[in-house]
Amino acid sequence: MSDFTEFSYLSQDGLRLAARIYGEASTDTMPVVCLPGLTRNARDFHELALYLAYEAAQRRKVVVFDYRGRGRSQYDPNWQNYNVVVEAGDVTTGLAELGIERAAFIGTSRGGLIVFVLAMAKPALLGAVVLNDIGPVIEGAGLAQIRGYLTRRPKLATFADAIAFQKQVNGSGFSGLSDSDIERYVRAFYREEAGGLVADFDPALVNTLDGLDFDAPMPTLWPQFEKLADIPLLTIRGANSSLLSGETLAGMQRQVPAMQIITVSGQAHAPLLETAGLPQEIAAFLDRS
Repeated sequence: MSDFTEFSYLSQDGLRLAARIYGEASTDTMPVVCLPGLTRNARDFHELALYLAYEAAQRRKVVVFDYRGRGRSQYDPNWQNYNVVVEAGDVTTGLAELGIERAAFIGTSRGGLIVFVLAMAKPALLGAVVLNDIGPVIEGAGLAQIRGYLTRRPKLATFADAIAFQKQVNGSGFSGLSDSDIERYVRAFYREEAGGLVADFDPALVNTLDGLDFDAPMPTLWPQFEKLADIPLLTIRGANSSLLSGETLAGMQRQVPAMQIITVSGQAHAPLLETAGLPQEIAAFLDRS
């Protein structure tokens, strides 16, 4: 039996979108919805989803989305539709087709921004939230680092090349990862095609970062974050993160005192959720919720 089933559905504007479904629905536990980062895809959550669906004390149905232009979802001919409002709409469309009216959401980076949109537009969907290295203040230096990584990425022929490149550009920030962790992370990012490896997202996504002044303060999302104050909330931060600062994390704690915090040593943006005991910590948080 496969670890997961593939779910396919149409967006409101007719794109064929994809998700993975792990485990079975249960009347005793909320399902879990996993939302990846900007250029990432459902494969990032594979190990965590396996744990939550099949190994945790309270097993849960887990739905992991590929946004438009990522993974197995169709590319959008209009790159301007690669924005969190449209992507939040795609997620709610998929959940409606699955009959999910309330869930725990785990959002990594971009996924957390989509959670903020849902908090404003569809608050009844949110039964609990895990934010992975994202908050209401996004540091320009972190965005600049992401853009630099995406635009200066060399052509890579093999996974060994990709692993070496990953260690070169991010190794110091992720000293807490093993070689197998890095390999798993890289294999989730690329797909193999004739002539070498291809990043598994629409290259037009990089256009969404053009024109940003990384030296100027980014717009903040404190009103959206405040909407999470009345639901169980856990924020995970990489100790070396350049996107979510310690100062912002402290401000989040002041605004939502009940928020739980996990800081992951030896990792930057964004911590790998299958490492550092995080599956067990997340499962325990969900059980308490």
